[in-house]
This record gives sequence, structure tokens and C-alpha cells, in this order.
Amino acid sequence: MTLKPLLVPVVTAFLLMGCANDPNSKEKFGTLIGAAGGGLLGAQFGSGSGKMAAVALGTLGGAFVGSQVGQSMDQVDRLKHQQAMDQAATAPVGETITWNNPDSGHSGSVKTVRDGTSSSGQYCREYQQTVTIGGKTEDAYGTACQQPDGSWKIVSN
Repeated sequence: MTLKPLLVPVVTAFLLMGCANDPNSKEKFGTLIGAAGGGLLGAQFGSGSGKMAAVALGTLGGAFVGSQVGQSMDQVDRLKHQQAMDQAATAPVGETITWNNPDSGHSGSVKTVRDGTSSSGQYCREYQQTVTIGGKTEDAYGTACQQPDGSWKIVSN
């Protein structure tokens, strides 16, 4: 048995323990998780030195994206956003579900704009959402499909 698959989670756990009481821990946590995920994704592409380049690019890209998310949305924001997404999954098409966190001042909305079935027969809903953080609003669009167990999975965004 090789220990390489265990290297990333073990190193990440030790690094995260050092961030526990740091006021910038959300950003550091996001950076570390993003870097690990980006590196793992990059490892799926290329071979030889090309694979190393893909891992490096994936790690850098993931670290940047994770840092931005970690800076902006805290745990309560993510929970409120997820609750709005869950509610929008069963709301009538066109109904806007809003969320806000008075402690952080962050807010957003989710609206199902269309529903239907995928080519494989899954029930899917196209959604539009906004998130406002620090006075800046970002829009996103995507599609989520209902899984056999009743949960929803984002299939495009």
C-alpha cells in the first residue's frame, strides 16, 4: 500500500489546526481546500511533465478561487445560501427565494427560471442566483438535477 493518497489530507489537517484561532482562517481554509482540490483535478490531465504542469496550474487556480470564497462567505452565509437553494428546488418556477445574514451584511437570492427533464430522464431545474458581498453583487446561472435519492446535484453553472 502506498501512502501518497494520504499525503494531501494529512498535511491539510495539520495546516488547518494552525489556523483555528487566526482571524484570517476562513481565507486560509479556503485557500488550502481550493489548492488541494485544484491539484487533484489537475492530476487528472496530461502525462509526464505535462501532468506536473496541470497539477501546478490546478493548485494555483484552486488556491486563488478558494481564497476568494473563504474571504467572502462565512459558515452562516453558506448555510443560509444552501437553505435558499433547497427551498428553490421545490418552489414554483419564477418565485424568488431570498436569504440574508444580518451579522455579515451578505445576502442573495435564488430563482428557478425553468424546469424539465434531462436527456437521461432526470427532473432538472435551471436557476438564476445573485450573491451580494461587501456591496458587490455577482450573478450566476446553472442547472441542478434531482438524484434518485431525492437530493439535487448541480450539473452546470
